[in-house]
Amino acid sequence: MRCCIVIPARMGSTRFPGKPLCDLLGKPMVQWVTEAAGQAGIADRIVVATPDQEILEACKTFGAEAVLTSASHPTGTDRIAEVSRSIDADVYVNVQGDEPLIQPASIAACAGPLLEDSLIKMGSVFSECNESEYDDPSVVKVVTDLNGFALYFSRFPIPFPRNARPSPVKKHVGIYAYKREVVQAFAGWPQSPLEISESLEQLRFMENGVRIKMSAGAGSELAVDTPEQAEQVRDILVLRKQTYGSSSVA
Repeated sequence: MRCCIVIPARMGSTRFPGKPLCDLLGKPMVQWVTEAAGQAGIADRIVVATPDQEILEACKTFGAEAVLTSASHPTGTDRIAEVSRSIDADVYVNVQGDEPLIQPASIAACAGPLLEDSLIKMGSVFSECNESEYDDPSVVKVVTDLNGFALYFSRFPIPFPRNARPSPVKKHVGIYAYKREVVQAFAGWPQSPLEISESLEQLRFMENGVRIKMSAGAGSELAVDTPEQAEQVRDILVLRKQTYGSSSVA
């Protein structure tokens, strides 16, 4: 199957304007993400999807493909849907442009089930949730059935420990893989009740009957929403460079 990794990126972040071009050890943030996507080894094509000319021009400087998309999209998934109408593939992987520490292994794990099984329409990944994150609503949790499909996503620490938890709490890593027909259908569905309640767009898929196959991923130390988090990422990258002799994502 043909796989296209799409990286939504826009300048207009409320908390951190210009975030995708934030400098991290001499590279813009979006370059770190595109390099991780390439190291995953699954993509026939990697595309940065952006409404901003500045990001388009920046991608040219480091050799990444980028396409201009509408500025009116309410979610990154809607941006993926637009790309899917002009770039032909069987599977599209959504890797957010503010995940400079995303592990290539997580990207590969996300897409793997769809590339191997034509009946699976959507996938995502999880890692183990630290106990300190249980009550943090910015950390999304997921519970799965016995076959590894998501039952529910929540900002609440699910499952509730009425009895001792039989396994660690699963932390959702916010990357997705979709079959073409599923991501295109999403753009036509209205926001759903659970999606609105939790402010989690993946619940719109589930409320419309799409099963999401969850795979264990390597996780991501930190997504970037603020300048302070960008500084934390710089510290992590410096530590990696000191430890491994380079500042690669691995």
